[in-house]
Amino acid sequence: MIRIENLVKRYGDLVALDHLNLEVYEGEVFGLLGPNGCGKTTAISCLLALLKFDKGTIRIFGEEMRPDSYGIKRKIGIVPQDVAVFPELSVRENIEYFCGLYVADKIQRKKCVEEAIAFTGLEGYQKMRPHQLSGGLLRRLNIACGIAHKPKLIIMDEPTVAVDPQSRNHILEGIQRLNREGATIIYTSHYMEEVEQICTRISILDHGRSIATGTKEELKRMIKMGERITVEGIQVTEGQIAAVRELPHVFQTEYDNQRLVICCSAAKKNLMRVLHYLEEEEIVFGKIFSEMPTLNDVFLEITGKELRD
Repeated sequence: MIRIENLVKRYGDLVALDHLNLEVYEGEVFGLLGPNGCGKTTAISCLLALLKFDKGTIRIFGEEMRPDSYGIKRKIGIVPQDVAVFPELSVRENIEYFCGLYVADKIQRKKCVEEAIAFTGLEGYQKMRPHQLSGGLLRRLNIACGIAHKPKLIIMDEPTVAVDPQSRNHILEGIQRLNREGATIIYTSHYMEEVEQICTRISILDHGRSIATGTKEELKRMIKMGERITVEGIQVTEGQIAAVRELPHVFQTEYDNQRLVICCSAAKKNLMRVLHYLEEEEIVFGKIFSEMPTLNDVFLEITGKELRD
């Protein structure tokens, strides 16, 4: 559905996009991750032909994207990070306005608006102004305005920022439903658990390039971390920590406040080896548990940075 090839965008001496290559397939929820300043916003602006780039090509629905590609743009919906609605209009009036930019037929537009209101759960708030809505409801209105015209491609830029857990779950469930109904979605977020939950493929950007792309399982296989073992309520000496570090497949240990974290590469019986050592040394502990790597581990190891707002 989308093919970006060798995209370059410079701001003077700053290279915002450095020969960026991306492919998004029809029917997927494509996660776009990266630290602040990595080029995500620039890439989306270029994708929408809102920003002129220096080099490269962008094709959407098999056609080259240009500023005057109105046929392509009618099939795209945008849900920006900053809520973009008119404060003087009611909830319903906002949705009607944005839908009217794409759908000229009044009967069809009314149907689309009704469905967008029902989809986002805003039936009881149609006459309210945006300032009367909670943060979660305002985000739902933002989404309704972006999807009312039933776009084939939806770009969602951090749609759950600063909302309560209930509204976040409602939004995520809505995104999955949109996808099941046929929409292809590009999704950016700083919440790794959201990306793990809904994205079928993910690309990590840094310094204007895509440095890793794949399913969450494929990305996790790219890193050294295969298992994290945490032992709580334990007192160990420096010598004992060094001995744990010498166990097969252990490549890092951290000990602080009676909590020992052991990072292992992917292998069978890592936990059993640690337990066996603790038993041999008669080391008492409170609790021990094992975790598989998360997307946050992938992001941190690949970029060397933590993903923050």
